Amino acid sequence: MPDIQQQADEKVFAGRALVAGFATGSIVFSDTALSFWGGVDSRTGEVIDRHHPLSTQVLTGKILAIPGGRGSCTGSSVLMELIMNGHAPAGIVVSRQEEILSLGVIVADEVFGRSIPVVQLSEDDFAELHSIPEVTLIGDKVIAGRIETAPGFDAADRTYGNSIALTSRDRSALNGKMGKAVQVAMRATTRMAEIQGATELIDISQVHIDGCIYTGPTSLEFAKRMRDWEGRVVVPTTLNSISVDQMRWREQGVSPGVAGPASELGEAYASMGARKTFTCAPYQLSSAPRQGEQVAWAESNAVVFANSVLGARTAKYPDYLDLCIALTGRAPLTGPHIADNRRASLVVNVSGFVSRDDMVYPILGYHIGKLVGDEIPVVIGLETWKPNLDDLKAFGAGFATTSGSPMFHIVGVTPEADSLESVVGSKIKASYEVCPEDVVADWRKLNGGSVDGIEFVALGNPHFSFDECERLAALCEGLAKHPDVKVLVTCNRATFERASAAHLVGKLSDFGVEFVTDACWCTLAEPVIPKSVDTIITNSAKFAHYGPGLTGKALRFGSLADCVAAACQGELKPVRPTWD
Repeated sequence: MPDIQQQADEKVFAGRALVAGFATGSIVFSDTALSFWGGVDSRTGEVIDRHHPLSTQVLTGKILAIPGGRGSCTGSSVLMELIMNGHAPAGIVVSRQEEILSLGVIVADEVFGRSIPVVQLSEDDFAELHSIPEVTLIGDKVIAGRIETAPGFDAADRTYGNSIALTSRDRSALNGKMGKAVQVAMRATTRMAEIQGATELIDISQVHIDGCIYTGPTSLEFAKRMRDWEGRVVVPTTLNSISVDQMRWREQGVSPGVAGPASELGEAYASMGARKTFTCAPYQLSSAPRQGEQVAWAESNAVVFANSVLGARTAKYPDYLDLCIALTGRAPLTGPHIADNRRASLVVNVSGFVSRDDMVYPILGYHIGKLVGDEIPVVIGLETWKPNLDDLKAFGAGFATTSGSPMFHIVGVTPEADSLESVVGSKIKASYEVCPEDVVADWRKLNGGSVDGIEFVALGNPHFSFDECERLAALCEGLAKHPDVKVLVTCNRATFERASAAHLVGKLSDFGVEFVTDACWCTLAEPVIPKSVDTIITNSAKFAHYGPGLTGKALRFGSLADCVAAACQGELKPVRPTWD
């Protein structure tokens, strides 16, 4: 190994190697966490999150320094795609334990033999990188300046699970006695467990897989390899939304070149025993877990809903670790799987809302998510609001968009928060006050459309529920849709069938609503969203945030009633919400 002190002109920061390796290059620094899904183009490495300070920066070959990931669990898939197509950062430096991005690197290493280093520094050391133009990553060190010669990191020398109490079955899996797919799955699981500091694995009762979203050819190749290595799920497993409506893609004008790989990816997971549920809202299914049940869910909004609203126990699992757990039935005992780790460390007091509508829940979750980072908050002040499950779905999706936290509590609303005292931990790190003007500031931010004209209404991110179909039908009754506006609802197959049986689909179709099942707004593009569209309105804070980068369109954010009004008029003037 080269003499670090002799070759580096500047400081050496000692950290923790989440993934060991070597990289050198110019630094791209931000003190704002970044979701790779919806935030970074998986083909080019450009930051496409138009609300992020690094927007338009290209990460290829650079050392990316961010506090960590946030938002979607699919960030691991995007990073693995970038590693394989040559557009990844050369290395990543974070200031907190980073699991989603680290897992993408780990799977690229285990399945394809490709890797980049990921190093965690203390917050103080990380902050110093802001003024350093170039750095070198070697093992657990970040060095100011360039070092051109690298030490070797031999994967053959790696050990697995030495710090974890493994069962004899776990060891058989690691040693390849249960097949190649299970061996790779257990290797990835134990490497992640070591990053998380877990000392044992636990049995899981069910898995929700997010990795079935097509992010590029590598995502498909991963699933095909695990299938061909005779992978088979050993616990009940549901599938997240895929990137195409399997039943309607031809009539929607989607090309076979797009629909084929996306559908093939879903089928590859199904061939390993997963159910074709194809929904980003698995909590709407009859198989939703009970309070206290140990599960492994991926998809950021689903994780937050499972922990917070259902009271089930799951970590925020990255794409691909979800399949690994489904193949082994084992997950690290860490994070929200442990009762004490579910306690709140921040208090958020919401006050001053004299009135409210359905728009307040997604935007409030979005705002609180920005405040708390990775910490678990307890929210007070909503005790008399009586939000329904769709309100909590919208709150959780907004929260999961801007936060890396796996859950929240709302006193008097969520199942573990009978009182403030029942959920706070031994130490409250901070308290925040949130008033209507704070939330209106985010409403203004998400209303990026500069004109009143609207050509497209996007509903169902996360997937529309049956109750939302009922509410939309009531709002549309007796009204006529503008002929130049397209209205599209995404939902899961079970909801669509139930709404069809209740004649809601027929009523909404008469108004002009079109339905997409299997896919959701995080994966839909042209021609489902026509090229001619300039401005989209949605009632989802999640899609209002990601939409500009994913679609290239201007996004407006409003209530469900606002969306119906825009559908009828072909325009809608942004009017400040009157919550105070």
